[in-house]
Amino acid sequence: MIERYSRAKMAKIWEPQSRFDKWLRVELLVCEAMAKEGMIPQKSLDNIKKKASVSIDRILEIEETVKHDVIAFLTNVEESVGPDARFIHLGLTSSDILDTAFALQLREAMLIIIDDVHNLMDILREKAFEYKDTVMIGRSHGIHAEPITFGLKLAVWYSEMQRILTRLKQALDVISYGKISGAVGTFANTPPRIEKYVCDHLNLKQAEISTQIIQRDRHAQYFTTLAILGGSVEKIATEIRHLQRTEVGEVEEAFSPGQKGSSAMPHKKNPIGSENLSGLARLVRSNCIAAMENMPLWHERDISHSSVERVIAPDSTILIDYMLNRLMRMIKNLVVNKDTMTHNLEKLKGLIFSQQVLLALIEKECSRQHAYSLTQRISLNAWSSGESFKQLLLSDSDVREYLDDKEIEKIFSLNYHLKHVDEIFARVFQV
Repeated sequence: MIERYSRAKMAKIWEPQSRFDKWLRVELLVCEAMAKEGMIPQKSLDNIKKKASVSIDRILEIEETVKHDVIAFLTNVEESVGPDARFIHLGLTSSDILDTAFALQLREAMLIIIDDVHNLMDILREKAFEYKDTVMIGRSHGIHAEPITFGLKLAVWYSEMQRILTRLKQALDVISYGKISGAVGTFANTPPRIEKYVCDHLNLKQAEISTQIIQRDRHAQYFTTLAILGGSVEKIATEIRHLQRTEVGEVEEAFSPGQKGSSAMPHKKNPIGSENLSGLARLVRSNCIAAMENMPLWHERDISHSSVERVIAPDSTILIDYMLNRLMRMIKNLVVNKDTMTHNLEKLKGLIFSQQVLLALIEKECSRQHAYSLTQRISLNAWSSGESFKQLLLSDSDVREYLDDKEIEKIFSLNYHLKHVDEIFARVFQV
């Protein structure tokens, strides 16, 4: 229910009614500012505010003829207001309304996304502490490396979301700008005081300078930030996919009653949620490229960015909102197979402690090169033969020149690897 509510709320931002309502709000604020400046009669302002309304069907009908959405919008408003409508859009250009209203939409969308990330972080924190001491093998290059805990893996994701949150807030700030500066940004027909009034009442900042439009580097930063967030979501999803592989089997997406994994193979339980997120992240990334392509426009403005933004703005924000909510549900219901983690931890029969052998030999004044060669020789033997690494060490005369039974036994301690987990958690979660 939370996910559905969130998605409906996000989608509503981009519906035609929301867009036209924001256009009208901007136009009315401009009229208010002009009335205060004596540029239009107060009586006309009162009439405009009382009667101005929009009809989606009528706007679309007019647009069929005029082939211009803002003119269609203004024509429809004029129909509802009457003669005083001549004071609406006085001295403005379409982008004064479009860009200022677009900033409102993007800001509303970002506030939802920021709230989503906070909720995701709450879940990651809860799960990280739940599995703080759940030992599993760490991997590099897909190969067993040294022990970690599943809680540490979750803490890494939490920490990344902290950085994401900082970027999202920066993007929110950089997009929260409006402009009422006219056809080429010179305020020829509307003094800067009009822009200030409008932006102040919309909780936007004034663009320090603009052309006919707000400069698109702001939007590029916004959509690039969403793309980075999508990449972080995919990173988590990819890890879950790997951990669910049959050969690993340490973590699984929840499999609900009645769910089916394959039309051909009844036994299948596939990581479809994670795969879905990986695919959607590609769309969000591609949209950020389109946003960067929007930056170089001809002179004071062309219209090549407009069609792009009509697609990437709703698509990227709705997708990210959906992805975050799906990831939340996935992590909250994640199946963690602790026994399999223990089994995999022991799979290499002690080879994961090879670095401790290397260090112990060096501490006994064995040269690093000799210590490495000696440890690698025994490790490769254990790898190919399947024998216990510890037993091979105990029976190797070269090793026994440096290490006795007690010293070798001490090497094979999980606690050695996990002794700083509490300290790491304190750094990540500020506890």
